[in-house]
Amino acid sequence: MGRIVVTEFISLDGVIEAPGGDEKNFKHAGWSFEVSRGTEGDNFKVDETNSSDALLLGRTTYQGFAAAWPSRTGEFADKFNTMPKYVVSSTLKDPTWNNSKVLSGNIVDEVSKLRDKQDGNIVVHGSARLVQTLLENDLVDEVRLMVFPVVLGRGKRLFGDTTDKKRLRLVESKMVGDGVAILVYRPTGNKVREPKESGSLASTKTR
Repeated sequence: MGRIVVTEFISLDGVIEAPGGDEKNFKHAGWSFEVSRGTEGDNFKVDETNSSDALLLGRTTYQGFAAAWPSRTGEFADKFNTMPKYVVSSTLKDPTWNNSKVLSGNIVDEVSKLRDKQDGNIVVHGSARLVQTLLENDLVDEVRLMVFPVVLGRGKRLFGDTTDKKRLRLVESKMVGDGVAILVYRPTGNKVREPKESGSLASTKTR
């Protein structure tokens, strides 16, 4: 059985849109590059990538990744390009990125089956609408936020359209770089699947 892990670059006011600069129509695209996350922050992302066993993405995030990663080389690219990728979409029919599969049925049912079938960490990047649906249906086991000390004022927010209250508990925290906070939460309740080891990542124990 697997665990669904949500990981996000997020501003102080909750915006997750275009942190890497991929969205041409977003005024503040690339905002995460304006603040250094330092070596510790880089190591966190490396460890996170190495501990990922599959990707679960919404269509928009998937298409952005699929346009960027296949032409890249290196540790990150090799991992992203080879591991299983699942994209939630009712319109995408023939994904071209290696080892990709479309989940086009009922989102809750499809992801529940995936969570039971796929071993290890099933990692969700971006994909705000998908994350909201998964949280509302108790299908998220962990939320990792890399919080950048910047207020954007506009843009797609991670929890902007959440329809219900959700209680989470902080299990790890760390300050890196120029004031970037790494916060790891797990939802409360008996449906959450805990990691096999103590602490979600070996290099990110609570300080």
